[in-house]
Parts: sequence; structure tokens; C-alpha cells
Amino acid sequence: MTATDLASVLAGARVMPVLTVQRVSTAGPLADALAAGGARCAEVTFRTPDAERVLKEMAAHGGLAVGAGTVLTPEQVERAVAARARFVVSPGFDAEVVATCRELGVPVVPGIATATELMRALKAGLDTVKLFPAEPLGGLRMLRALAAPFPQARFVPTGGIEASRLAAYLAHPAVLAVGGSWMATTDHLRRGDYKEIRRLTAEAVQAVEAVEAVERSMT
Repeated sequence: MTATDLASVLAGARVMPVLTVQRVSTAGPLADALAAGGARCAEVTFRTPDAERVLKEMAAHGGLAVGAGTVLTPEQVERAVAARARFVVSPGFDAEVVATCRELGVPVVPGIATATELMRALKAGLDTVKLFPAEPLGGLRMLRALAAPFPQARFVPTGGIEASRLAAYLAHPAVLAVGGSWMATTDHLRRGDYKEIRRLTAEAVQAVEAVEAVERSMT
């Protein structure tokens, strides 16, 4: 799968809420809040027992391109696609996961943390990877270090990224999109604070628009 494949699914969205949702009942209101804030995609992590049902409920919203995250096995890929996942994200590179995604025709974004892992992903025909965990690995310094010798690679950095760091990541030309959980934390969901989720999502979307405005002014 190429960056173009994923980019077409994301439809230009450059900020990706990463969601760990415990209760299916929150899926609909959460999707409404994200969409109202301007989000166009979301990643539902397979870290909870009801992740498939949450993904399916959110995918039914229609306003979001919803993918499955923390996918570790081919069997999880199959379950994610059955739940209408538009893309698959994995914390690491697994050849069987990649192969299953290809068989099912769904874009896959494997996680990498080293140059060796990035080379494996590129050798497998992938040019979009998840830099994970981005901030503990060194953040933008690490991303720049990897992007320099691998100009064909595109990155979706995720892991420990806060709102204050979003614009800096987006400004790097190798970054396709940025994933983060700050827009809809488990605490937000526990409290049912959808108003705050909408506000934080809108702020993130505005940051994207500001970066893109600067990019257009420089062309």
C-alpha cells in the first residue's frame, strides 16, 4: 500500500484522533463530537473488548473515515475489516499483518521505531509508516533523522504527542498526518464530556488549517 492509498482514504485529513473506547454506548456521541469539531478520520484501537462494535458504530456515522489501531494479528485484521475499518494501523511491523491487509485491500500503516524497521517496511512495498512511540523516541529530531536518508517515506507520528506539538510535526514535509489521543481521552469519555472533545478537535483542525495556509503562501 502506498501513501496515495492512505491519503485517498483520509481525504486530506492530517490530524487523526486515536481512540480507546470502553463502552459501545459512547461510540455514536463520540463520532458526532469529532465530526462537529471538523475531524474527518479516526483510529479506534483494538485495546478493549468491544473495539469492533465501537468501530462499526463509528463507521456507520458516515462523516468519518474510521480505521482500526493496535492491530497485532491477521485475525484482528479480518475482524477489523468486517467491522468496516477503512485502514489498519499496527504498533510494529508484522509481515503477516501486512499481507492480510493487502489480501483484503485495506491500507496498512505499520509502526516503526528504527531505521532497520523502516527499511523492512520499504522493502515490503510500503511507503507510509507510523513513527511510534514518537515523543519517547525523540519526537521531531527522530523523525528528521529518519526522513533524511529515506526521502520516499511518509510518516504518521503517534505516541505522546500533545496539542502544542501538532503544528511542528505537520510542518515537516514527510508527515502525512499526526495521530493523538489528547482530543478524546479516556477521562473525557468516562465523564461524557463531548463538548470538550468537540472543542479540542476543532482546535486541532484549526492548527492544521494554519499550517496549510503557510504552506500555500510559500508555493
